Amino acid sequence: LVRNLGYSVTINLLGYLEAVAVAVPIGFLLGLLPLFRELFRKYVDALRFLPLTALTGLFIAWFGIESNMKVQFLAFGIIVYLLPVAMQRVQEVEQVYVDTIYTLGATSWQTVRHVFFPAVMGKLFDDIRVLVAISWTYIIVAELVNKSEGGIGALAYTAARQSRVDKVFALLLVIIAVGFLQDKLMRGLDRLLFPHKSTKA
Repeated sequence: LVRNLGYSVTINLLGYLEAVAVAVPIGFLLGLLPLFRELFRKYVDALRFLPLTALTGLFIAWFGIESNMKVQFLAFGIIVYLLPVAMQRVQEVEQVYVDTIYTLGATSWQTVRHVFFPAVMGKLFDDIRVLVAISWTYIIVAELVNKSEGGIGALAYTAARQSRVDKVFALLLVIIAVGFLQDKLMRGLDRLLFPHKSTKA
């Protein structure tokens, strides 16, 4: 159990970090530049309607059946939800703050760094925390490929095939517990990185 859980947590974390590294910069780009936003908005919104579980075969063809495929599948599954949200959060920044910092003589880069980045990331971190649950949903699908590598999803599937319902429920409880601990950890990290969110006026 410990080995399989460690494997699942590892590919979950790698997929999540990759998704954030891709979705956040692109979300800022699309949110800040109207030309790019109008060109790609429809395509970004359309990504959310992709049946990701049906794309498993494509990811196998592109990345093989090893751990890298599972990481890429998880990353893509998170990106399709995180990218539109990141773009929306950029657009939600109030214009009064942008006008104020421009009045003070700030450059475009200073505006992005001191206005957009803290305002967007404070809210986006909450969205990232919520999407942790989605990543655990897709990890079960990803681990059905090449089950010999392990993973708690593969373990649950094997238990189900053996009609070990008690074991399946036990593994589901383990996943819930890990998800709960991840959420607690991210809440603590949120308070550490964005202390202004918990400061009372």
